[in-house]
Amino acid sequence: MNITKENVDALNAVVKVDIVADDYQPKVTEVLTDYRKKANIPGFRKGHVPMGMIKKQYGKSVMIDEVNKLLQDSLNKFITEEKLDILGNPLPRIQEDFNWDADTFSFEFELGIAPEFNVDLTAKNKVKQYNIVATDKLIDEEVKNIQTRYGKMSSLDEATEHSNVTGTFVNEEKEINKKATFLVNDLKGKKNEKKVIGAKIGDVIELETKKLFEDDHKLQNILGVSHDEIHDLDIKVILTVEDITKTEPADLDKELFDKLFADGSVSTVTELREKIKEDAEKQFQQQADQQLLNAIQEHLIENTKFDLPKEFLEKWLQTAGEKELTAEEATAEYEKSEKGLRYQLIEGKIMKDNDIKLDYQELVDYAKGFIRTQMAQFGNMNPEEKELDDIAGRILQNKDEAQKLQSQLISQKLLTFFKENMKFKTKEVSYEDFIKEVYK
Repeated sequence: MNITKENVDALNAVVKVDIVADDYQPKVTEVLTDYRKKANIPGFRKGHVPMGMIKKQYGKSVMIDEVNKLLQDSLNKFITEEKLDILGNPLPRIQEDFNWDADTFSFEFELGIAPEFNVDLTAKNKVKQYNIVATDKLIDEEVKNIQTRYGKMSSLDEATEHSNVTGTFVNEEKEINKKATFLVNDLKGKKNEKKVIGAKIGDVIELETKKLFEDDHKLQNILGVSHDEIHDLDIKVILTVEDITKTEPADLDKELFDKLFADGSVSTVTELREKIKEDAEKQFQQQADQQLLNAIQEHLIENTKFDLPKEFLEKWLQTAGEKELTAEEATAEYEKSEKGLRYQLIEGKIMKDNDIKLDYQELVDYAKGFIRTQMAQFGNMNPEEKELDDIAGRILQNKDEAQKLQSQLISQKLLTFFKENMKFKTKEVSYEDFIKEVYK
């Protein structure tokens, strides 16, 4: 057997594999001999069928199978030994005059070669990093929400300015069908308040979403739509009133603090406000980190220049999926996935150059942390280690789940690396301003 590689250019190569009879014939003979031992053909005792008959019946198909196995094994070994960094998979070149009756065979494969490039992390103040702080207004609202949640509730016959209305918001065109509760005086404008005040259970009210609430975030939660959808949302929704209540706010006293914090960590209003601020900013940090990672990715894609073997990748995409694509469909798919591929290469380069690795035990520990958080939400604060190990093991046996967790952990490691090695333009904002700047 002889394998050679010819470089077409820096991003494309052709590998030629020449296979002669001595490469595959011993294995073919071994397989046919095994067939002969097991063959059950009328007129012959088992194991005594003439080899000539076995060869005539099975010889060609066995030979083709063994040549293909040898070809794939040899090609993969060659790529590994030559340390070829390829994109996609090798593409066989179609040979119109190929003849399986010959003793020797020649195969050619096109390869897409990953580009060589450097990643510059030294640019200063090109990426904005947000520090989201909990404002007094936000803390005031959360204190008010706590007093409402733990307050004394009574039913009302009709809605008043200070009542809670529970109902289902519907807009068929936008596929909105969401049950929610809101405070009447949270509505923006006298026009909207007037529509709701005086409503009774069973009433159907038409409302316009534009400027329905002062806070877009509140409207987003009530309608159950995404950040992207909520901006400039200007539609009519139908509210069917299902319940009307009034809440007498709970007093900010020791009884309430003990309900909220059984460990006694909060005993004054000041400590409550500090705790609300701390918890809110922890949650904000997760969103700020995700935004920072997204911004870094965009920055690196934009500022790390290299070419890709576009024609090869488009050709590979035609046959890479379950369904074969037309040339036009493959081009569209390439354009859709190009940025993702570019970042994948950049990410791989950064991890390789900086020895950022992920071992299985780290993945297990990360999965256990995720599971522990989930269990805590359902009241299980101290799960046994064996239980965590068993659940993590089952999750990681699922290829999709394991891949998802691995991707999350790699992103976490890279974000830590970026924070240590890049300089950002830092901006302190409220959560409301963060949403306006990032999602509008």
